[in-house]
Amino acid sequence: MDKPWKISRGPIAATELDVEKANAINTLLIRPVGVLPAKPGDPVLPFAVGLFNELRPLLKPDAGVTTLRRATAAYVHCRRYYFASAQPDSMRHNLDGEPVEALSEEDRLVAQKRFLSLKHTAAKTEEPEPAPVVLPPPVISKSEQIRAALLRGRKNAVS
Repeated sequence: MDKPWKISRGPIAATELDVEKANAINTLLIRPVGVLPAKPGDPVLPFAVGLFNELRPLLKPDAGVTTLRRATAAYVHCRRYYFASAQPDSMRHNLDGEPVEALSEEDRLVAQKRFLSLKHTAAKTEEPEPAPVVLPPPVISKSEQIRAALLRGRKNAVS
């Protein structure tokens, strides 16, 4: 896994969860930004280097920078964002969603490794652990119960 992928999966479509994370960012800003998906199926676009510094001036006066940083981190550290960034033809995008430069091979490889790590972790959590097999107690007939009780009484008398 030391080589970046060579085959592109094309644009990576945003899921409902990706859109929710994008909306969390947009609600903190004075205007929505085009680099974020607006609806499921929109492409997940990797950010240009330093994009967070361009988001900060758009922050609403009542919103905190830490909140914006956390919301942005939740978006960029998800599986689909890494998957989009790992594609061989992936481009970095500005606030308006316009491509500005190709991701470096090194950045694509890091994204690929993180995507595979998250995918592996998710697969582990999706597999339910097998429930322990609990055997029901053996069914003992009434006559066997009486016989066992009589034998216990006999052992106690002999001891």
